Amino acid sequence: MLEYIAHILIELCFIYPLFMSWVWISGGIYYWFHYEKNYSNPKHLPKLDHFPHIALIAPCYNEEANVEETIVNLLAHAYPNFEVIAVNDCSQDKTGQILDALATKYEKLRVIHHLQNEGKAVALTTAALLTNAEYLLCIDGDALLDNNAARWFLRHFLGSSRVGAVTGNPRIRTRSSLLGKIQVGEFSSIIGLIKRAQRVYGRLFTVSGVCVMFRKAALSDVGYWSNESLTEDIDISWKLQIKHWDIRFEPAATCWILMPETIRGLWSQRLRWATGGAQAILKYATIWSSWKSRRMWVIFLEYTISLVWAYSMASVFILYLLHFFIDLPHYMNITSILPEWAGLFIAVTSMTQIAISMRIDSRYDHQIWRNYLFTIWYPIVFWLLSMLTTVVAFPRALLRRSHHRGLWVSPDRGYQ
Repeated sequence: MLEYIAHILIELCFIYPLFMSWVWISGGIYYWFHYEKNYSNPKHLPKLDHFPHIALIAPCYNEEANVEETIVNLLAHAYPNFEVIAVNDCSQDKTGQILDALATKYEKLRVIHHLQNEGKAVALTTAALLTNAEYLLCIDGDALLDNNAARWFLRHFLGSSRVGAVTGNPRIRTRSSLLGKIQVGEFSSIIGLIKRAQRVYGRLFTVSGVCVMFRKAALSDVGYWSNESLTEDIDISWKLQIKHWDIRFEPAATCWILMPETIRGLWSQRLRWATGGAQAILKYATIWSSWKSRRMWVIFLEYTISLVWAYSMASVFILYLLHFFIDLPHYMNITSILPEWAGLFIAVTSMTQIAISMRIDSRYDHQIWRNYLFTIWYPIVFWLLSMLTTVVAFPRALLRRSHHRGLWVSPDRGYQ
């Protein structure tokens, strides 16, 4: 029995990511032809019947190096009926002063100051409650939003009253290091392609918190963002979909973002993402008792299998290290962690997935192909990172107190 289990776990380490890669590839291709090819061409802006009032919201914490560029970019948005709301979440640098100076120059800008660090979820909720806008376009305090993004988002909301949120298409600005270049491929081949494939199914694991628009009525229906979550974007995605609000993906609504370019910064970011994902899974595990939530079962199951995969990979690494020091049973004696028969297939699949996703996203990011060859390192660097952060994050989420507020700290912004 133990021999059989060991064999299954070892096979899962390499079969699962291969299988999911082809699921994402096929789903992404279907999405491209069915939803994207003829409807998300950035050269042809969507025509709107009317222009409802929207709020462009930027929660900020210690963003003195980037916040002015971000806010000025928002104020230049190509939409006739909007306001900009910046929430300074008790920054310890000059973010508040910069925002106040901008508010004296621009009539459309409102600045809200928190007297203590409340976290991004509370900052977003504060802005949502202090505006009468029907739709809220939320970005991070260091991001640059495409000037036509609001039109691309709104075409979904105006076309269906059941749309509660539409997530955009984040593009990487920090491309000066190997980690930055690899992340360009990751955001296309993994994050972008997964959202396309999940959208074909009809449910998304999460919106991209750095670039997303919400219907305020939908947020009110679910009680806005949860302040205990480390990743408010994952939590609000589940809250909305469990209440049967539709979430969509709009690839033409781009937003240019800064990402970590150091191992330490990347580890911190991905550990927070993984912990937030685990929090959501634990919080919403009750969906299995509700037939009305059955469409979320597949998303939950996908995460659960990925969790098993992470611990299986960790077990394989541990057994590989142990074989140098002790004698193990033959079925547990792993003398190589490199796949043999599957090695070439894994490499070909990975590069195929990245090539297809880059071909799709090249419509929105014309320089994306410059980073293609660097992504050959993706399976090694990010598979390992994903495995380690998942293994560490799940027990952290289990032990984290449910009432403990999800605060933020200043992240690594890369080599700008």
